[in-house]
Amino acid sequence: MRRGDVRAALLVALLDGPANGYELIQRLESRTEGRWRPSPGSVYPLLQMLADEELVTAGVRDGKKVHELTAEGRARADERTASGDMPWEAVRAAGDGGLRTATRDLHRAAKEVALSGSPEAVARAVEVVTDARRKLYALLAES
Repeated sequence: MRRGDVRAALLVALLDGPANGYELIQRLESRTEGRWRPSPGSVYPLLQMLADEELVTAGVRDGKKVHELTAEGRARADERTASGDMPWEAVRAAGDGGLRTATRDLHRAAKEVALSGSPEAVARAVEVVTDARRKLYALLAES
């Protein structure tokens, strides 16, 4: 997602209500169905820029910095929503053929083996994951 899209996505995500940076990251990840998670390194500077432009205000609630749309920020977010051009749609449309879900499931299974498996099972799991990594790089080499 391009920087301008992240900016617009933050404004639109704030239509759901005030949020801290972490909550906004979660909202955007949810809207892309887990396909994209903006980094704090892109979100926090953009929130500061939006505050400098008086599109959002920042306050402290429960010890956390919370951002909220100003009237002008709400108007811009509403314009973007009305246009139907949502920044996360391109990410969702691109899809990944299920690779992200498969990777997440692999990670969960590996974590379970690491937590509950015997030393032999852990050693075999390392072999399986190492082999999978090699095969993935081989796929890239074929492309």
